[in-house]
Amino acid sequence: MEKLFGYVGKIARINLTDSTVTDVPTSNYVPKYIGGRGVCNKIFWDEVGPGVGAFDSENKLIFMTGPTTSTGIPTGGRSTMCAISPNNLPEQYCWSGIGGFFGSMVKFAGYDGFIIEGKAAEPTYVFIDDDKISFHSAKGLWGMIVHHTQKKLEEILGDDINSIVIGPAGENLVRNASITTSNDSVAAKAGFGAVFGSKNLKAISVRGTGVVKAGSVEKILKLQKTMGKPAYEPRPIKYKDRFDPRPHINFPVPGGVKEGRVACSYGCNQHCNLILLDVKAGIGGNDKGRTHVVNKCVGIYAYQMMEDSGWTPQMSFNSPENDYNGCRFISGDGFTPDQSDPAIEQGLLTRRYGDIVNYWDGDYDRGNVINDLCTQYGIDRWDVVIWYMSWLAMGKAEGVLDDIDFGLGMEIDPGSEEFMKRFLEMIVYRKGKYGDIFAEGMARAIRTLGMDKYGKTIYNGRTSVRTKEKHMIPISLESAWGHCCHWSGRGFQGSNDIACWLPIAIELMTATRDAQTNTHHHDSWEWFLDVRDDPYHNPRVAPSIVRNEHCSELKEALMSCEFQLPTVFDKETEADMYEAATGVKTTHEELYLAAERMKNLFRAILIRNHGRTREMEVKEVFPILTYPDADGKVADWDDFNHLVDMYYDERGWDRATGWPTRETYERLGLKEVADEMEKLGKLPQ
Repeated sequence: MEKLFGYVGKIARINLTDSTVTDVPTSNYVPKYIGGRGVCNKIFWDEVGPGVGAFDSENKLIFMTGPTTSTGIPTGGRSTMCAISPNNLPEQYCWSGIGGFFGSMVKFAGYDGFIIEGKAAEPTYVFIDDDKISFHSAKGLWGMIVHHTQKKLEEILGDDINSIVIGPAGENLVRNASITTSNDSVAAKAGFGAVFGSKNLKAISVRGTGVVKAGSVEKILKLQKTMGKPAYEPRPIKYKDRFDPRPHINFPVPGGVKEGRVACSYGCNQHCNLILLDVKAGIGGNDKGRTHVVNKCVGIYAYQMMEDSGWTPQMSFNSPENDYNGCRFISGDGFTPDQSDPAIEQGLLTRRYGDIVNYWDGDYDRGNVINDLCTQYGIDRWDVVIWYMSWLAMGKAEGVLDDIDFGLGMEIDPGSEEFMKRFLEMIVYRKGKYGDIFAEGMARAIRTLGMDKYGKTIYNGRTSVRTKEKHMIPISLESAWGHCCHWSGRGFQGSNDIACWLPIAIELMTATRDAQTNTHHHDSWEWFLDVRDDPYHNPRVAPSIVRNEHCSELKEALMSCEFQLPTVFDKETEADMYEAATGVKTTHEELYLAAERMKNLFRAILIRNHGRTREMEVKEVFPILTYPDADGKVADWDDFNHLVDMYYDERGWDRATGWPTRETYERLGLKEVADEMEKLGKLPQ
């Protein structure tokens, strides 16, 4: 450990029950588990056994940075947190990544992370002031919305602090509640805001005045200039007469649009985030009812539902001539593709149209209000826009909501700003029968209301742009583990090719939540052309899935951003980042072995704590694949299981159970895990 730069050497164990703090040496876990989610997995494996629920005091929320965090390496402000997730169905161990500056400040305070355990007797916030950690009453903060909480903490502790906080959604144990940093980055998908609420924890604030020593400043400067192929163009505030963050979302706005582009985490050399200035607030704005709204990806669909769910292959696949990452697509830098690339004529940059899904029209004020409400209440924006709102629109069109009275005194209309304000207020504060039902998340709400009617009813308003046929899609866009469709070939963003959505289904199958927020299946254009005719049987598919999962593990351990990595034609980027941060030279192969170790430890947690088997996960992920994609294709049960066989073989997991073998565990330095699994009868013969 003494030879490793990039770490600060200790992890804080923060016990809310008795208000005590002890230090845990980071060297207990690194370099074997690198950092981030890898370390979280090891701590959880050692300390949390089967039978613990998301809201039990025994559930531990583990927050970890990585070796790149706070070093200035691009995207090196990210961190991760892990715990039993209340938003999963069933509840399972899960993760949530978060950007912003909080993780960097934690390291500047002298900690690589912290473990939150127990439950406070009353609303509490924790203050990490360099090496002093103290507990304070949050009774005066309880009930506050997110920005008011952030501001009040700065008034109390000083404006040089950084905080992660929950809003009313987390306090009221809304299962998809989020945790928000001071610059509106969020940990949302797993519902960890509700875990904070269950522990009476309103916020964690930190002031860090120390330094983090990196292995090579020279290498960091090189990465700043090369990683992600940054445009290095200024991002001034722009005044426009139209709102057009994507080619297919483009409508006039009375009075114009004032926007800018900003980086969302410490050290990032990209400007992906769209910040809209002086817009209509949903709640808690200034005295004129105005605020600023930060957007990336999903938030834009609150303004206008896309004309169709189109996809361009280069969003997933790359050629040597056009090897661009996601940052270039969403940061608005206007890069010009290399037109000499033969892949362009083959369709690399050709928009692949999906289903027409005009659920609501364009409304700039409504979009800003909904996005602001999600931020201020602390609730997952993806679930609100893509699941709640689409379900309301499709359910209303099919008449299945005719016998529901939310008690809001108005017609159900997700395209109405006022309706959505009242609907979200009902959920966040658990008002009435339906407030309680929907606060449990859409997956549980649909089961409470009745799956056949409120989940499986077919929506007849979707027409494929590609086939001109109506696509029979259910009104609930549930995919697996209690989460909503994402790049799954059907539902929202349902236009990607089978060579993309089939691997994504396997990646989702072995996860506990939507994996595509940090995996987004990537490979070469040549690979795509080779496997697309029969991705079920092509021997190149399973290795590609494993590689993408390993990239995902590394992103959550080193810490880096989905939109920067992986770089398909530069496999040494992660090794360069690790060396720049730690000073230790490593190889692509060594890091991927560590990623495989982390994935298999995660697998062991799912098997030991949650009874994960092949039968469970195949049956979980397959049903949504029986609905047609944009080409009218559906998955075949036998073919899909053949691909699962090839994937398990590639992993070194038993085909019948989906469990890693002793040989696999021991090859990865996990003999003690294999021994425990054998005692539990969960090691395949």
